[in-house]
Amino acid sequence: MSALLVAVPLSLVSAVAYAFAAVTQARLAIRGSGAGALRLLGSGAWWGAVSLNAAAALLHVVALKYGPLTVVQPLGALTLVAAVPLGARTAGRQVSAVEWRGTALTLAGLAVVLATASAPAPDDVLSVPEALAVAGGTASLVGLLSWPGTRPGLRHATASGIASGVASALTQTVTVAATDRTGPLLDVRVIGVALLVAVFSAGGLLLAQTAYRGGLGAPLAMVTLANPLAAALIGLGLLGEHLRGGAPGLAFGLFGAALAARGVILLSRAAEGTSAGPAEG
Repeated sequence: MSALLVAVPLSLVSAVAYAFAAVTQARLAIRGSGAGALRLLGSGAWWGAVSLNAAAALLHVVALKYGPLTVVQPLGALTLVAAVPLGARTAGRQVSAVEWRGTALTLAGLAVVLATASAPAPDDVLSVPEALAVAGGTASLVGLLSWPGTRPGLRHATASGIASGVASALTQTVTVAATDRTGPLLDVRVIGVALLVAVFSAGGLLLAQTAYRGGLGAPLAMVTLANPLAAALIGLGLLGEHLRGGAPGLAFGLFGAALAARGVILLSRAAEGTSAGPAEG
């Protein structure tokens, strides 16, 4: 219980920092739609968002040392709670009823997923073959989602959430392995997995920046949903974490995921209505 008392507050502060960063990224993405990455590199506001993301990620890393993926990752849903009203305020409008319903459904669904999660502190890590297999599969999936086609915002947001969730799972391996007193602090596995974390973290950041060109609410909700689901799959499949309640617990968790997906759909419709309305002019 003491470990969770450390992990949960750190996760909450991390979520708020991510929210401010997401709002800044969304503003820059909408203003400079079609602008290249080099132009972003010359923006002080973008580097501010990167700094906020880095601070949030650092808090997240520490939280992952004390809490399992199936607990820490769903708490990132609070990013959505803070970012939707922040984004509306920045745009000079009020949060619509559809946005509130979509946010509420997304959070309720993720709360259901969190309720089924296991609670012991993490002590297992990915082996090198497991980490490479996860990295290869994730890179292939992200590539498919980034391919040109319909709904680019939601597809890039899904890819961003998956990349960030996998980065978190790999980060947990790095932190647990690096703080294991039975082995060297920096062995080949720790260094190799840390490089993969850097690649997927940067990829998730850039994919989110692209996704926010169509607005904030729906892409951020998709990132918020895909991130914990990707991390939970790794935690459940490879790190020995489990859901409470066996088969009924799994069904309850799937119901929560479906509820959250419905919230994402509502936020997507709200974003379309906002972009077509007079606020854009």
